[in-house]
Formats: sequence, structure tokens, C-alpha cells
Amino acid sequence: MADLAGIFKAYDVRGVIPDTLDADVSRAIGAAFARIVGGPAVVVAHDMRPSSPELARAFADGVTSQGVDVVFAGLGSTDLLYYGSGALDLPGAMFTASHNPARYNGIKMCRAGAAPISAETGLDEIRRLAEEGVPAHDGPDGTVTEKDLLAGYADHLRTLVDLSGIRPLKVVVDAGNGMGGHTVPAVLEQGLPLEVVPLYFELDGTFPNHPANPLDPANIVDLQAKVRETGADIGLAFDGDADRCFVVDERGEAVPPSAITALVAVQELAKDPGATVIHNLITSHAVPEIVREHGGVPVRTRVGHSYIKATMAETGAVFGGEHSAHYYFRDFWKADTGMLAAMHVLRVLGSDGRPLSEITAEYSRYAASGEINSEVADAAGRMAAAREAFAGREGAEVDELDGLTVALPDGSWFNLRASNTEPLLRLNVEAPDAAAVGALRDEVLAIVRS
Repeated sequence: MADLAGIFKAYDVRGVIPDTLDADVSRAIGAAFARIVGGPAVVVAHDMRPSSPELARAFADGVTSQGVDVVFAGLGSTDLLYYGSGALDLPGAMFTASHNPARYNGIKMCRAGAAPISAETGLDEIRRLAEEGVPAHDGPDGTVTEKDLLAGYADHLRTLVDLSGIRPLKVVVDAGNGMGGHTVPAVLEQGLPLEVVPLYFELDGTFPNHPANPLDPANIVDLQAKVRETGADIGLAFDGDADRCFVVDERGEAVPPSAITALVAVQELAKDPGATVIHNLITSHAVPEIVREHGGVPVRTRVGHSYIKATMAETGAVFGGEHSAHYYFRDFWKADTGMLAAMHVLRVLGSDGRPLSEITAEYSRYAASGEINSEVADAAGRMAAAREAFAGREGAEVDELDGLTVALPDGSWFNLRASNTEPLLRLNVEAPDAAAVGALRDEVLAIVRS
């Protein structure tokens, strides 16, 4: 097998079809996964991309060639795969490239109980074994059993958040032609007081309407317009594999993921007073403030799901949130599920007579820049220059937990991080008001782009 370093990333496999990822590569990775992770069986699911069924079947072939059985779940979202891994207590593999364009595909793998696998905890071993060639298994092949997990997934989520008693709500959902079109009807349209207005529910991995990446404001324009047009109470946008959910209020305005993190944290702390809540270092400073105000213990982590999940395991945290709209729940095997976060927001909205914009205003305390990318030839040099410019400033606090974070005495702060995969520096700025955000943003960008 050729060198696979180009498609093995920090947390998953991601490649271009068929140039760097095809059925042969998938089969080899499946055999290596079975050999490294072990267990009696592996649960496999896939998204709606045209290449996904073939890749998933080839992976299953690789697994069974090692004498390990496969539970083949077929179409599913990434959080449905995590449900399968957790409920069945089996390792899992999900075929998806999330929000990437149609020519991409990939594999998200986990150990039993939806425990994460990263480069440091098994992915590198799987890559090396797939490249070298997995030894033949001395014994019978495993078997493949088809199993539909959708009903169990929906039932489990409904046990965690009860929406049956809320007031009637009109909810516009933009599935972006991704897996939300498969999971939303099962979870939100069965006997609940919700009128779901669907946008782009047709499963189509060519993404004919817009990229399935709601983090880009250009991709939620249709949702915002439909919320205003229909007088809906709320809008929800899911990414391609439906593990992330973005929220739009009744005015059609995007609600920052940090505000959703704070809102959900308050709900979880009401059930588990004094619990720990995880937040990555780019979420708003309002998040740890609100967690403390509600008696919880905030813990700050690096960006990335393997760090969040590891810290949740260490601390027993009840919940974790990221600026990118990944939400993690102890009651969901510490895995991320945008659907469960959306259900929390629906329950709060449906139990409160106020509009969503009024409710979420309590959780949005500061102005923010959003993520600003700069293409640079020397990322390390530009980071060092920014550190030098701010380190000596009176009252400035500098830390390097993940990239460079500088906090200033007026409450402003910024984080500058290098991309794992591209020659980019990513800047996030937060400050008490928009003018202060603009001033600090411009000062840092002048250093980065000089």
C-alpha cells in the first residue's frame, strides 16, 4: 500500500476520491483497524456522498477479513454512529467528509463506547499497519449483519431531553442536503409540538444548493430568509454529517455557538449542580463566567474533539462546547451531537414565552470577530512577532496552551493559531464592544500580514 500520510489527519482520515482514497485503501484501513482496535465486532455507517457506500463496504470487507464481525448500519449521521458505538459497546467507523466539498470523503473512527482515536492514540498505528500490509488472519472471516440504528438513536435522544410538553414551535431546518435530512424527521417530527419547515432535506452528496458548512455565513442565508418569510420561532442548520448544529433566532440572526454553549451548560448544571463544564479556549469568556454563576466548574481546553473528550473523561464533565458548534454530552458517551444541543435549545424556547433573541441575549455578553484566516509563508515567525509585540505590554497575560492567547486589562483578548492542514494563521478576537474588537483585530492582522 502506498504512503497514506497525506490522508491520515490528527483525528480522522480525509482524502480526495479516487485520487488518494478508494475502495482498496479503505479495505486496507478496515483490516488494520480491526487488528489494532480489536473487539468482537465493529459498527459501520456512512453518509450520502456518492462514494460512501462503496468505501464503507470495502472497509467492512477489511474488518471481516480479520475474523471480526461487522454491524452495518448503512445511512447515518456521525452522532448516530457514536450512538451505535455507545449503545452496542463496539468500535465504530463513520464514512463522511463532514462539510468538505463533494470530491472528498473520509473516515471517523472510534473505540468502543464512542471513545476517540487520534494520531497519538491509535490512528498512526492503523496507518502504519495499512501501509505495511495487514497479516492474513488464520481462521474464518467475520460476518456482516445489517442493523438500522435510526429508531434507537431517536429514542435515546428523546430520553435525554423531553420536548413533549413544550408550547408549539415553528422550526425551519436546513439540512444542506446532508444527513440531517435523514435524522431530523426521526427525532423532531414524530408526535412533538413542532412544525418543521424543511430546507434541502434531499440526501445529495453533490451539495447542489450550498456547501454543508454552516460555519460560513454565506451558507445560512437561505435559512435566515426562510425563518423571516415563515415567521418561524427558530432556525437550525446542520453540517454534512449532521454532528454540528447552528442556530438562527426568530429575526433570522445567527446565535453565536458560545451563547448556545452557555445556554446548554445552564440546563445541564440545573440537573447536575456543581458539575464541570468544558469549553475550548476560543469560546467567549462569557461561557466560564456563566458556568461559575450557576455553580459549575469551567475547565478550558485546546481546540479539537480528542482534547475535549479526554478532558471530559478526566474530569467527569457533564457537558462541553466548542466555538465551531460541536457540543459534547456525558450522557451521550462524551461524544458530540448537534441534535441533542438543538433539542436543549428547543426545550428552553418552548418552555419560555419570550422570543429566542431575548433568551440568548443573556448569554451573549461581548463582541467577537469570528475566525479570520491569513495565508502566511512563515506561521511560526508571525506568531513570534505577535508574541513579542504584546508580551511586554502592561497588564497583558500571555499563554500558549493552543497557539498564542493574549488577554489585555480592558477585557479584550485574542487567540492566534496555526492551521494543522494549510499555511494559515487563524485569528479570533473578543472585546467588550465592536470598536475594541476592530482595533485589536487590525493591530494583530497588521503584524500577521506584514
